[in-house]
Amino acid sequence: MTAYIIRRLLLAIFCLFMITLIIFFAMRLLPGDPIIIYIGQSTQLSTLSEEGVQKLREEFGLDKPILAQYLKWVSGVVRFDFGRSIFYHMPVSTLLRERYPVTLNLGLEAFIISTVLGIGAGALAAVKRGKLADRIVTPLSYVGITIPVFWLGVMMIYVLGLQFRWLPIIGYTSPFDDFWMSTKQAIMPVICLSVGALAGIARQARSSMLEVVRQDYIRTAWSKGLSERVVIIKHALKNSLIPVVTVLGLQLGFIFGGSVIVETVFSVPGIGSLMVTSIFAQDYSVVQSCTLVFAVVVVVANLIVDITYGWLDPRIQYA
Repeated sequence: MTAYIIRRLLLAIFCLFMITLIIFFAMRLLPGDPIIIYIGQSTQLSTLSEEGVQKLREEFGLDKPILAQYLKWVSGVVRFDFGRSIFYHMPVSTLLRERYPVTLNLGLEAFIISTVLGIGAGALAAVKRGKLADRIVTPLSYVGITIPVFWLGVMMIYVLGLQFRWLPIIGYTSPFDDFWMSTKQAIMPVICLSVGALAGIARQARSSMLEVVRQDYIRTAWSKGLSERVVIIKHALKNSLIPVVTVLGLQLGFIFGGSVIVETVFSVPGIGSLMVTSIFAQDYSVVQSCTLVFAVVVVVANLIVDITYGWLDPRIQYA
């Protein structure tokens, strides 16, 4: 097991290294100059001379060769120094500390809800195959996977926020400041983030459960006269969760990736909306750091899933 964990750790480190390369050089392929964009958005700097523009490039390290810029950024990331934002004119680490708790809160809520409801709905649909529960869960899971997140967000704002006025349509309040307001503001974003993941987990759980209930040991359990609750929960559900675990890491990645759209739609001040604003401003350091944060979450989640899967099924360690 130790050797398996070490291999997975090394693979995770290699993945993060490749991600830093891709996001850094992809940003440099974008047309335009971030310094010129920054000057154009500032009335005080609009008449800045060429010498002043060059000083700004030197201040943000954009006058150095690209490879030198990459090495400086990566060495800073290792020390948790993500550089300085051109657009916000403040340390990127400060922006991340302010915004990350918001995205983490919504993302974890959506992940927990989608995991619990997805496994429950999928298992119920498998046990009641061909019956009403299955006929409801299966079509809804296809709808949940295909529905565009931004369209769902806009529709929820129009119906629940503007027409019925049940929920606030924008903003975010920390649960430590006002728990009730925070809950109301989080309902629509969390639903949008969890719908796709819930549907994917439900489909996987249903498929896995259907495979398990056909096994001989399940028939043996039924023949022994065990109750339906014992057979389903203790025997079938427990073994059907092994394949489901493999998709949880991917679904967590989809949730945090979807936060870029959801936070923009609902004006939530998280990392996703910060990333969108910084992309338009070509704020290299902020976009690179936000993307890296999302990548770390996904890689760590999949690392945990791999280790958990190896623990649940020891055969995978020798594959």
